Amino acid sequence: MFHLLVAACLTSDPSVCSDRLLPAADAASRAECEARAEAALRDWGARDGLTANSPRCVETGALPALRLDEIVPGVLVHQGVVAMASAENRGRIANIGVVIGPTITVIDPGGSRAEAEALYAAIRLRSAAPIGAVILTHPHPDHSFGAAFFAEVGAEVIAADGYESYLLPRRETWLGSYIDGIGLAEMLGSAFAPPTSTQAPEGFDLLKAPQAHTSADLMAVHKPTSTVFAGDLIFRELTPVVDGSLTGWLDWLATTRAPASGMIVPGHGPVATTWNEAVTPMRTYLQTLKDTTLAEIAAGTALSEAVPRIVKAMQPLAPGWADFDATTARNAASAYAELEWQ
Repeated sequence: MFHLLVAACLTSDPSVCSDRLLPAADAASRAECEARAEAALRDWGARDGLTANSPRCVETGALPALRLDEIVPGVLVHQGVVAMASAENRGRIANIGVVIGPTITVIDPGGSRAEAEALYAAIRLRSAAPIGAVILTHPHPDHSFGAAFFAEVGAEVIAADGYESYLLPRRETWLGSYIDGIGLAEMLGSAFAPPTSTQAPEGFDLLKAPQAHTSADLMAVHKPTSTVFAGDLIFRELTPVVDGSLTGWLDWLATTRAPASGMIVPGHGPVATTWNEAVTPMRTYLQTLKDTTLAEIAAGTALSEAVPRIVKAMQPLAPGWADFDATTARNAASAYAELEWQ
């Protein structure tokens, strides 16, 4: 297969450029790709504040491609870097799932258009099947910014009820912070894609969680292989981020049992083979955060003093969790605000 690459530059600042793939020109031959290039360039130029230069058609093998590892037949995972998003890791920190069948389903398509394009190249090296759906497990940028690219490819974008209402007041802040954090060149052409459906694609169950990591979390279960794509309802090795409700998350953990008996893909960190392996360290962290925060509230400690005391008290849990101190400080502030009036 051949693909159209362009040097995409900011119209307002032509010195800021990065290669981008325009999937509308995908073709079986170079000549066909080149014939489609004019229309693809015209469509690109009408949006995004970008100008496309230096168009050229290249084979799939010449594109940058993410690593995909097959965990069971037909089910592949790209494991993101276990760290918070940064310029060094280009925001490529979230785990990504790909299920290949007569059509292809992507679960959490990455943190930028650039990452989504590299994912697309990795998929196309394995299969020419149409990409039917992209499932977004929650709205956070590291999991969702790649969806707009796959919408261009023709995929349906699927998310939980409440996804857009959770995202709307945060989207501009998140876009700005992600551009600042990982760099504008990496983010050129990236955008939040509005979901087009809440219905599970064929072969999947979608399990909506109440307010937990966020208020728009879901798990995707691939029924033929019993593979669970948990999104950020499960963190492994990267310190969990409380952006919804600490109490709600713990309640979800207390009442949820393994929805299937297969492999469990967390939002961050390595794939787990059992539910207990996947959730026990995170549950211990969250319960300790709650207990420690309640103790500081009961003692009458002010928020400004409580946060460093909570981080210090939780240090025995720090080994094995990346970004422990900074994330725990943010979590402590969130937990204090949530628990103070309970």
